[in-house]
Amino acid sequence: MILDTARSQVLDQGIGLDQAQVRAVLELPADALPELLELAHQVRLRWCGPEVEVEGIVSVKTGGCPEDCHFCSQSGQFSSPVRAAWLDIPSLVQAAVETAATGATEFCIVAAMRGPDQRLMRQLRDGVRAIKAAVDINVAASLGMLSQDQVDELVEIGVHRYNHNLETARSYFGQVVTTHTWEERWDTLRMVRTAGMEVCCGGIIGLGESLDQRAEFATQLAELHPHEVPLNFLNPRPGTPFGDRPVVEATEALTTIAAFRLALPRTILRYAGGREITLGDLGTNQGMLGGINAVIVGNYLTTLGRPADADLAMLQELRMPIKALSQTL
Repeated sequence: MILDTARSQVLDQGIGLDQAQVRAVLELPADALPELLELAHQVRLRWCGPEVEVEGIVSVKTGGCPEDCHFCSQSGQFSSPVRAAWLDIPSLVQAAVETAATGATEFCIVAAMRGPDQRLMRQLRDGVRAIKAAVDINVAASLGMLSQDQVDELVEIGVHRYNHNLETARSYFGQVVTTHTWEERWDTLRMVRTAGMEVCCGGIIGLGESLDQRAEFATQLAELHPHEVPLNFLNPRPGTPFGDRPVVEATEALTTIAAFRLALPRTILRYAGGREITLGDLGTNQGMLGGINAVIVGNYLTTLGRPADADLAMLQELRMPIKALSQTL
């Protein structure tokens, strides 16, 4: 049985499941879910420890993106409600201070664009400097595809982690985005890793991918050796090509979380967008006991999340310690 194999290979040896093995996990019947979640939780505790990393995110440039990611309401190509806006430096610093007050050790600055222009790089440079002067928190960034010079500049100004999601399996990517390629995203991630920044790379479950492609995606992420994998679940946005896609069922989402943990035993696996509508409060707790060891608190870029105090109360109830800043530096 696949769970026996996973217990020996992943829990005992720390070796992630391959694509065929992940596929077998994704096919497990509903009555195997409790055992699967327990195994994934044991793997998380053994290879990552009990701590949970808490992060807040803010969009410094929202909407008006030229790309056509079919799930995203920030694309300028769709009739979605999000319109272009920029966040000023004082507001950025205030958001970082408020994030740190929740106990978060990570603050991620996000921009909706193909890649940063000179204006954004200048704003990021000034913003990171102001944040570091105001509050003790790690600064991450998610700005799209980068050039080598931009990667080097991010390292120089003190961005320690870069997020650039592959979104889905390589074989399915063309059904999700047509204005750039999966390989272009991969090249940015390769440059980020080579430069010494931590790599944050995940995607969205429920874009219409098959179970085979979901397993493919998990093992492609494992090949990248990311420090962190944010797992989003599709929250269909009106006006986008995927606006009428169904929400992922809770049991399917929990099975997927556990499968990704078994493929990535040593990686930070973070709850990201869509968990609220996919899992609800009870399912969110189950996921924390089924492989998840990081959360984004507060709202996302264009959708509402759970209040930060609700997530912090959940971690206290589950007796899961929040990672301290000194241990991330």
